[in-house]
Amino acid sequence: MSVEFIGYIGNNNSSEIIVRSGPVLDRYHIEAVAKAHENAGFDRVLLAFHSTTPDGLQIGQHVLGITDRLNVLIAQRPGFTAPTLLARQFATVDQLSGGRVALHVITGGNATELKQDGNVIDDKDERYARTSEFLDVVRAEWSSEKPFSYEGKYYQVQNGFSQLKPYRREGIPIFVGGGSDAAIEVAGKHADTFALWGESYAQVRDVTSRVRAAAAKHGRPTPRFSLSVRPILADTEEKAWAKADEILARATALQDKTGYRKPADGHATAGARRLLALAEQGTRIDKRLWTEIAKLTGANSNTTALVGTPEQVAEVFGDYYDLGISHFLIRGFDPLIDAIHYGRELIPLTRQLIAARGVAREVAAE
Repeated sequence: MSVEFIGYIGNNNSSEIIVRSGPVLDRYHIEAVAKAHENAGFDRVLLAFHSTTPDGLQIGQHVLGITDRLNVLIAQRPGFTAPTLLARQFATVDQLSGGRVALHVITGGNATELKQDGNVIDDKDERYARTSEFLDVVRAEWSSEKPFSYEGKYYQVQNGFSQLKPYRREGIPIFVGGGSDAAIEVAGKHADTFALWGESYAQVRDVTSRVRAAAAKHGRPTPRFSLSVRPILADTEEKAWAKADEILARATALQDKTGYRKPADGHATAGARRLLALAEQGTRIDKRLWTEIAKLTGANSNTTALVGTPEQVAEVFGDYYDLGISHFLIRGFDPLIDAIHYGRELIPLTRQLIAARGVAREVAAE
């Protein structure tokens, strides 16, 4: 099982510890971070989706235009763009980039934010039912060699057809995230990769087993699995934990200015509730999973961290790999600098460790 590293490109230089000083859409920051990720050996970068931020699809096109090898994972929410149109948009970008595009499907758990885009469905399970129909139509648009019709509760298509197909015969990879039972059901039917936040070993075992069961129910192979986490690295473990403490102090002091704070309505998605439950178990989980930033911000994004030396964090990645994780979505609290640092040691060390474990297993099996 190959390993893939996914980075993250924000629209500007900001984080829990950095207050944005430039424009909301900072082209020069985006370009610098994109090239840094490519040079650092990342396979792919995530472009997020929020109801008030710049459009990730167009930013993804720009990132593809200024890089040669870097793939993009573009987040989109079903329900706001017709699935036939979105399928053609992605197929077009995929063809122009030579197959460097993936779709990250985010159904959305915050009803207040969704209403900013005109969503009228408050029930989360119903939104996931809409997502399932949305992906039915997207896949049909990508794969059908003749006009197709679709009659669902949320989408009706008559003689839908796209002259343009994705670059590769197998289509465009689909990532699905979410922590609820409804999300697991959609992932079992549609996901090529299921995305988890940075959870404990026990939580990863639980979620991956549920996704495997859902995929089997639909007669599909098990999806691959992605884990999202924030590595905090230093050349000694003591220095790494001191760095984590400094990050927490800065994030606490700047919480209102950065905007990384608990949602005013107390909202928490199913995934966030899992991280918050983890934080209640302690600040340090398993070997070196750190939960303080998740607790501070209400776990409203990728907020758990792995703290240690590059060798120690690579070892934990190896543990997750043994649990079935093949994709690691990593981003730092200093977006540009951390991406460069990850490429120097953490990424190559992890690849070497996992390759060595694979060789050891082959030898043991002989």
